[in-house]
Amino acid sequence: MGSVLAALASFLDARHQKGQWLLRMEDLDPPREVPGAADSILHTLERLGLHWDESVCFQSKRLPAYAEALRHLRAADLLYCCRCSRTELADQQTYPGTCRARQYAIDGPGALRCRVPSVRLGVTDRLQGLFEQHLDVDVGDFVVRRKDGLFAYQLAVVVDDGWQNISDVVRGSDLLDSTPRQRFLQQCLGLPALRYAHVPLLVNAAGQKLGKQQLAAAVDALPPHTVLGRALTYLQQSPPAELLAAPVQQQLEWAIAHWQPARLASRRELRE
Repeated sequence: MGSVLAALASFLDARHQKGQWLLRMEDLDPPREVPGAADSILHTLERLGLHWDESVCFQSKRLPAYAEALRHLRAADLLYCCRCSRTELADQQTYPGTCRARQYAIDGPGALRCRVPSVRLGVTDRLQGLFEQHLDVDVGDFVVRRKDGLFAYQLAVVVDDGWQNISDVVRGSDLLDSTPRQRFLQQCLGLPALRYAHVPLLVNAAGQKLGKQQLAAAVDALPPHTVLGRALTYLQQSPPAELLAAPVQQQLEWAIAHWQPARLASRRELRE
């Protein structure tokens, strides 16, 4: 249900503003990809009446674009090679800049990190308000290409937001911490700033986030109208009692017309 909340919130926000809702599959880590997971997610969204515009963007097919972004960052002298192991960094809150001065060959083995300046950078989130970080203190130089050659989420999402002409991003509050880094990359790559709305995460009684793995199992076991009714209630939209048993399309029409994201303001979590 947790993943459904973010999907539903972003869908309602786009439709309420007469905008398009674009869907992206972040399939950049083949060793961790679960076979059939993407098809399962698409099936679940369709069952709930959450139909996307344009073709689904699979990040695994966008690798040349990420490589081009790395070339741009390298030309601006923003990248360096890092050979630190996970063991070396295990006790570090942020990356201490160990490899900044080592001058390893940038085309050699190792991860690529983006060097950040000593600046305070933030965004004014539509739900969470002003969120700022000292990039060098709170974040540190961050990885844009992993040691195994895979592109990092932070880079890929920024490149794809620009490519798809995204104006608004609505996602879970667990990604709020990533936003200043992404804003920094947008500046470095000459991409426009976006509007963000980070919706609260659904957590269990112990305060633990409900992961994506539970999406299909928890949602597909229930009738679609039941799932949507519960999701609208979790999102503090107060659907009328008679709407909870209505067909999916009727529920969505009501929810689009009555969408009030401000009811989620300043909240990072929702209890299941």
